[in-house]
Amino acid sequence: MDGVEVAEIAPGEYSLSLAAGTTDVDDVISELGHEPNGYFWEGIVELLVRSEAPTLEGRFSSDPEAGAFYATSTDRNALDDLAVLLHAVAADGHRLRRLVKFAEANGFEFDD
Repeated sequence: MDGVEVAEIAPGEYSLSLAAGTTDVDDVISELGHEPNGYFWEGIVELLVRSEAPTLEGRFSSDPEAGAFYATSTDRNALDDLAVLLHAVAADGHRLRRLVKFAEANGFEFDD
């Protein structure tokens, strides 16, 4: 289970949510010295946009909390694309490890 959902919250307004603590990689996150919370996932989103999906830059707003990561946008396609990326990371410990290693190599610090 990865807890990633995209929903329309008002006409023309959409929200992506990832429920922290519900992913298949929570143990890997903890093993890597991080907290599986919304702030960690905000860092993962930032890394994904930088390294794999630069076309998503500026197309959504992030709003992390301790228990979840949220993103909002009027662009449903942007959130759907982000959801695909998050699904892949939330279900694959090896991919998560590679992203964290990439972060460390580039001086990126998670705010978890």
